[in-house]
This record gives sequence, structure tokens and C-alpha cells, in this order.
Amino acid sequence: MIRHLDRAWRVVATGLSFFCFGVGGLCLRVLIFPLLQLLVRDPLRRKRLARQMVQASFRFFIGLMRAMRVLTYEVRGLERLQRGGQLILANHPTLLDVVFLVSLVPNADCVVRGGLARNAFTRGPIQAAGYISNDSGLGLVEDCIASVRRGGNLIIFPEGTRTPRDGREIRLQRGAANIAVRGRLDVTPIRIQCEPPTLSKGEKWYRVPPRRMHFTISVDSDLAVDQIIGHGSSEAIAARRMTEYLYDYFFKESSTHAGA
Repeated sequence: MIRHLDRAWRVVATGLSFFCFGVGGLCLRVLIFPLLQLLVRDPLRRKRLARQMVQASFRFFIGLMRAMRVLTYEVRGLERLQRGGQLILANHPTLLDVVFLVSLVPNADCVVRGGLARNAFTRGPIQAAGYISNDSGLGLVEDCIASVRRGGNLIIFPEGTRTPRDGREIRLQRGAANIAVRGRLDVTPIRIQCEPPTLSKGEKWYRVPPRRMHFTISVDSDLAVDQIIGHGSSEAIAARRMTEYLYDYFFKESSTHAGA
């Protein structure tokens, strides 16, 4: 009986959390960011402040879900994120991954789907924070490299979407590898685990697991791109080699790197 009541409460609390998330995004767009536009003339300072506000709102959202006993979490290696100019690559098992990472990473930049950039609830924060839309086409890789070189911490999920749990083969997009190779940018890898698995691709938010979800977010030591791809290879071969390495790192050798 207690288990049934706990699960019912988590359905309600999860729905309330996502409702607050949507309302918060709308308030940022309608109230906060227009005010920021009026008061702060310098565009770089305005973007930095907008990112701080997004980070604070995401941190509040995660804290709300924890306070309502929807989830628990632990972060390992958090000190590795307290730097600037990082290319941060992570696996993507759940809907909450980007919220967690933006809440933890100072001056976070992201590559977002064009649909989110047009969504009424997310458009305001995305535009104000200067996040990169994947609609930018051929200039996407250059925009990403420039973001890191300007001191931003760029978060990318090489899978491009959440990890499927229906047995389908996991495939990585080559965009993340192309950014690392063409920019000669070392990678800060983050491995995200969620137990029990939930909020994966195609899974409804109200299908809550039998117990509270627990996130383990592990920030590992940097991966030196030059050591992975070697020297003398074309960019296409180097990007393929980097993609293969990242696939093994995130999906085949996670236990090997657990103590990194």
C-alpha cells in the first residue's frame, strides 16, 4: 500500500515539476529577459547574465524534484567543471540530462534543436542565453568551436537524441567529433547513469519507475584529442576515429573509466 501511494505521489510531483518548468521558462521569456534587455546594454554581459539565470532556474528545478522526492543524485568530479573553454560531451539516457548539466556548468552553451528554439516555453531562454541552434547548417561546427574559444563551456550529446532502451543500435553523430578534431579541442567527458532507467526516448513522463530515480553524474578526466586521433590523418578519418573512441568510451568501457 505504501509503495502504491509513493508511486502515485511521484506521478503527481513529476507532473507538477514539469508544469513549473514550463511556467518558469515562459516567465523568463515574458518578464525577466525583456527587462534584462532594457537594463543591460552590453550584449556579452547580457548573455552571461542570461546564462546565469538559466543555470539558477535549472538548479531550482532539480532541487524541487529532489525536495518532492522524485529523484536523488550525486556528482563526482564536479571541480573539473569549474573552468572555462571546455568541450563537454556526455551520454544522454534521460530527458533531464541537459537540465542537470546546465545547472552544474558555469557559462554553459548548448546546441539545441531548432524546434526548441521556436517553442513558446523554451524560445526565450535559448535566445537570451545565445545557445546555438542546429539549424545553422554548414556554420554549426565553426560556431561551436568559436563558442569554446571565447571561454564558453559547450555541452553536446554525441548521440544527438536520448539513448533508446528498446534494443535499437546506438549510433553517434559525427558532429561532436568534428568539433573536437577541427578545433583541436580536448574533451571533458561526463557519464550519466539513472537507476532505475526512466524518461528515455519515447517514454512518457508519467511512467514513473517503481522507486525514486537516482542519477550518478561522473565528470571524468579530459580526453586529449591529439592522442586519440594521432597525426597525419585527414579530418574525415580523424573524425571517424574520434567517434569510434567516444562510442567505446561511453557504451563499452564505462567500467574501465569509472575511476578516471
